[in-house]
Amino acid sequence: MKLLFATDGSEQSQEAARFISKLSFSNNDDIHVLHAISWLPVIREWESLADDFKKIREEVVPKILESTSDILKSTGANISTSYKEDFPDKAIINTAEETDPDLIVMGAKGLRGIVTHIVGSVTKTVAAKAHTPVLIVRSSKKESTGTLKILFATDGSEHSDATAGIVSSIPFPDDTELFILNASFSTLYDIPDQYSMEVDSMIRNIVAHTREEDSKISDDITRRTYELLKNRFAKSERITKFGDPAEEILHLADEMGADIIALGSSGRRGFLKKMGSVSRYVLNHARCSVLIGK
Repeated sequence: MKLLFATDGSEQSQEAARFISKLSFSNNDDIHVLHAISWLPVIREWESLADDFKKIREEVVPKILESTSDILKSTGANISTSYKEDFPDKAIINTAEETDPDLIVMGAKGLRGIVTHIVGSVTKTVAAKAHTPVLIVRSSKKESTGTLKILFATDGSEHSDATAGIVSSIPFPDDTELFILNASFSTLYDIPDQYSMEVDSMIRNIVAHTREEDSKISDDITRRTYELLKNRFAKSERITKFGDPAEEILHLADEMGADIIALGSSGRRGFLKKMGSVSRYVLNHARCSVLIGK
């Protein structure tokens, strides 16, 4: 497997490196560590300081790359490094297009100020525009149980199938637990049971039939995803929820203590190469790491 690991030397980046180091890589895997730094806004305002910034770059950049590489060496994968002077989101996306990795990994946020621009907005831009799947690692505040839990949110779309492919290829530990969720929205689920039973029999039958059909569709979707991943994970569970998909995904992730939420960049109503509303919302509000499949 080939990873592009984007770092800015912040604690968020270091946490992301420590998270990746827990996975089961081998010497057949490659991790390329990239540091992107942009001096353009600084140089425009303080051209007289260009030489000083060059000196800072020459001293600081190697330290950032080395500190991240030191953490990742324990994976046993082949580690390489590089840096680019460009806007970080552009540098990361361009490097991914040049090197064709299987996955981009980066922290949810980075440093602020003139040292680097890898912050939350950069992470969102990369997640939305990169053609490569992106794993955004958030620092976990919950106590580790030692077992990795993945919540895979699927809607049966081609984006979900592509996400299943990347989830299957990542060297997660053998005891990783997979939870396959289909969360779908139906206007009839906005009708509370105590009121739906008070309407006439025709409406009751429509409501009952619709809910039964929705359940069958959801069961088919989760079963299909299960078939794609059953040989990769020893323990997996299928779950169906009805309601607002983004809210249901986030609620279940919190409830089960998920380490990663995996979902496609867009769903059945999304547009190619753009992030759908569900994936954007989950990325912005999840308390755990998020894997955006492409």
